Amino acid sequence: RGLIGTYQSWCEAMSTYPRTYDLIHAVSVFNLYEDRCKMEDILLEMDRILRPEGTIILRDDVDVLVKVKNYIDEMQYNSRIFDHEEGPLQREKIMVAVKQYWTAPASSPPQTTS
Repeated sequence: RGLIGTYQSWCEAMSTYPRTYDLIHAVSVFNLYEDRCKMEDILLEMDRILRPEGTIILRDDVDVLVKVKNYIDEMQYNSRIFDHEEGPLQREKIMVAVKQYWTAPASSPPQTTS
């Protein structure tokens, strides 16, 4: 259920059905597109193609990932930033975010006052 090694211009919508992929792994994608498109647009496109309970793995500069984490947490993902495998002094970090499966709460019947 996925593609291996695909190249994608994240400034454009990916030609695929929504909720198609279980995993997205992107390296320095936000630095690459920094002056070409908005971070929010990239994250919304990733969200569109990712299945509920799917995972995004991002490798990027720590400052970029902190900004991404703010957005992605608002999108109801569980996310965590990890140190680079060469240690905590590396500016590049790894973020893992899992898309939550959520639904709207059941509507309550109207309450009447007596």
